[in-house]
Amino acid sequence: MKRLLQAPNLALATLWADQLCAAGIAASVQRAYASGIAGEIPPDQALPEVWVLDDTELPSARALMDELRRRPHVHWLCHACGESVDGPFEQCWNCGALRPNPA
Repeated sequence: MKRLLQAPNLALATLWADQLCAAGIAASVQRAYASGIAGEIPPDQALPEVWVLDDTELPSARALMDELRRRPHVHWLCHACGESVDGPFEQCWNCGALRPNPA
């Protein structure tokens, strides 16, 4: 088990771990609730971390995280309900319709 990265908050750590798991890379969030002891320990030591469970998958996990960081910001309108969807979402939050693939 190897540490991949430190996240600024629990929400991002969980999101990143979920994205890794969806790509077939087993990952977990460590120090999920350590923020409660910040001050007792240095604040940077209380941040959540994403760990890769299989050491051999660490290079793949780093490559995936680099790719996710480089993706352009996407804004699209749902073809089914007309809702404005912002961010990397592939599904409309309002009606559940899938984002059409760009041609």
